[in-house]
Amino acid sequence: QVQLVESGGGLVQAGGSLRLSCAASGPTFSTYAMGWFRQAPRKEREFVAAITSSGITTYYSDSVKGRFTISRDNAKNTVYLQMNSLKPEDTAVYFCAAKIGGSNWYPISNYGYWGQGTQVTVSS
Repeated sequence: QVQLVESGGGLVQAGGSLRLSCAASGPTFSTYAMGWFRQAPRKEREFVAAITSSGITTYYSDSVKGRFTISRDNAKNTVYLQMNSLKPEDTAVYFCAAKIGGSNWYPISNYGYWGQGTQVTVSS
């Protein structure tokens, strides 16, 4: 099992940057692929980015590609989401999640472990 705690959210102006962190407990963090999802008010939770257990391969939704970067430090049991050129439409609660296996990145149901989320608000 793995427990996840996100941090780093906040209020930022459009065009600004934020770095989210997700700290994981447990000795097996390096065996999990990790993902970031977000949920805006009155919208469904959506895929943002994912990274393989080794950190070698990353995946992004079209809406954040080129602006967001996912990375991980297995020695620190932490996954990051660097968010640049933020837009008001990026406003949402951001969740990190963990899954076993290296495929099918997008479905929420493929992720067995979730953090509590961190709020990101981008003002115009």
